[in-house]
Amino acid sequence: MKIVPDTSVVVDGRITQKIEEGEFKGAKVIVHESVVAELESQANKGRETGHNGIDELKKLSELAQNGHIVLEYEGKRPTLEEVKMAKGGEIDAMIRALAVEHDATFVTSDGVQSEIAKAKGLEVIYLRPEDPEYGELEIEQYFDDKTMSVHLKEDVEPKAKRGDIGAMRFRKIRDRPLEGYEVRRMAQEIIEVVNRSDEGFIEVEKDGMTIVQLRSMRIAIARPPFSNGHEITAVRPVAKVDIEDYRLSDELKQRLIEQQRGMLIAGSPGAGKTTFAQAVAEFLNDHEYAVKTMESPRDLQVSAEVTQYSKLEGSMENTADVLLMVRPDYTVYDEVRKTDDFEVFADMRLAGVGMVGVVHATRAIDSVQRLVGRVELGMIPQVVDTVVHIEDGAVERVYDLESVVKVPEGLVEEDLARPVIEVSNFETGDVEYEIYSYNRQVVVMPIGEKERGGKEGGAWNLVRKEIQREIGEVARGYVDVELVDDDQAVIYVEENDIPFVIGKDGATINEIENSLGINIEVKSHDERPDDMVTETPGSVAQGEAAEVQVTSRHVIMELDGMEGETVEVYADGEYLFTATVGRQGDIKVSRGSEIAEALEDAVDAGRHVTVEEV
Repeated sequence: MKIVPDTSVVVDGRITQKIEEGEFKGAKVIVHESVVAELESQANKGRETGHNGIDELKKLSELAQNGHIVLEYEGKRPTLEEVKMAKGGEIDAMIRALAVEHDATFVTSDGVQSEIAKAKGLEVIYLRPEDPEYGELEIEQYFDDKTMSVHLKEDVEPKAKRGDIGAMRFRKIRDRPLEGYEVRRMAQEIIEVVNRSDEGFIEVEKDGMTIVQLRSMRIAIARPPFSNGHEITAVRPVAKVDIEDYRLSDELKQRLIEQQRGMLIAGSPGAGKTTFAQAVAEFLNDHEYAVKTMESPRDLQVSAEVTQYSKLEGSMENTADVLLMVRPDYTVYDEVRKTDDFEVFADMRLAGVGMVGVVHATRAIDSVQRLVGRVELGMIPQVVDTVVHIEDGAVERVYDLESVVKVPEGLVEEDLARPVIEVSNFETGDVEYEIYSYNRQVVVMPIGEKERGGKEGGAWNLVRKEIQREIGEVARGYVDVELVDDDQAVIYVEENDIPFVIGKDGATINEIENSLGINIEVKSHDERPDDMVTETPGSVAQGEAAEVQVTSRHVIMELDGMEGETVEVYADGEYLFTATVGRQGDIKVSRGSEIAEALEDAVDAGRHVTVEEV
């Protein structure tokens, strides 16, 4: 008997299995060189399928040496371009041609290749992929009931995150370091189970990195040269909870089911956002809403009725196009992080689909600020009207977003009335933040007793800052601002800057007054009272967190009090870039640039952005 196996049966180990069972014993096994080339290419890219296939070839060689089979390698080694075209069928065509040449039986576990070979008149043995029952995997021995994730790396003691939700601790779980062969053995077992059963699937396969979803675990397998050692990180949900476990008010539950909503679920990593999102998805499904998910990778633990979608051809935008045709009532988007994610989320919500997005944010208001600059300000309440902040596995705060037209808190001029987004505590109804556009900037203003009055309140600081910014556009020297009343300010500039600030016939200062809605008196620094505070309140000291705003065109860092200074910018202590603070006390970076992307990623990940003077 002569057989020609294709790559699929070599990778899944079925050839040696059949030989050991006696079915192919004594057969002449002819392996095309293209199979070797394809496996070699995959192994060089760090893919487990390549390594598994090479191990199978080694077993075939051992069986041949022991006289169980005759093993030959034939055919022309394919070119690099032909290997790259393997998914298009180039390699499979070469293998089928070899079977024809030797009048051999073509062996495959690929259903499509089986049908094509039959159509070509070949004798075919189709080894249907088995779905064997696998017991506990070796990696599962490192989990217990309170283990959220296991972290295994060669030459390092195994570690795990264990504990109750919100109180997880990263701890060592074995004193002896793992040997390299132990990590590789577990990785091979994981990939074998994924390939040979319906218990999982490969979500991502890149050079040096494979991510799989297996049972309830999401497993990332990293290999050199991508990583500096073989590593496995496995994550699984600690608990699957019901919406009733969160003790939500009846009003909030009714809010979800009375109509499609736009909701953000916010919280720090490990706070329990995904667990709550799963509970929301099941709650909506139980109330007869059609629910889908958008995940990459897919790791929400939801019932079979909730279809889980990943990226279509590498893009969530393509996935959204499909969902808009499917028209679900609600879509759970896990997770919304980059600008593209927010844009897809907004497009689907504005198309009438109820959306639930999972967002990393240390405070509830931070998740709303993620939308600024990514969604037109006036449209934010239509995109997101509810924010649920999760902390330590519980609902810590719920915000309601509503758009009104009013004079922002702390400002009094009637001509300052504008669209304002009120961010209210859902339970108490108290407004805690106002979001509005003031002098071409988007402002997120906290509302409280301290902010409601006094010259050091948030609104007064905002007005002071904007006056200093506007005057700084025309003045060449330093600008001091004194707020006398809600609608009256005095500015102090260099003597030779006064004509530029006032302008011909007062045109410049009048334009600034009209823009800000405040009367401004211009004086020189020599006229400034001796007891006037010269430092602008709210200035950023070295090493303190800097405010970062994202607009449609720029990423802006507010650094009051550091005008003209050269600073280094850090995110959680990691150096990002060096820049000089402008005359208006800010660093403005055009969106789309590498620096802007680094800043946006830092903000989206909830990292603390700080500055140090050089």
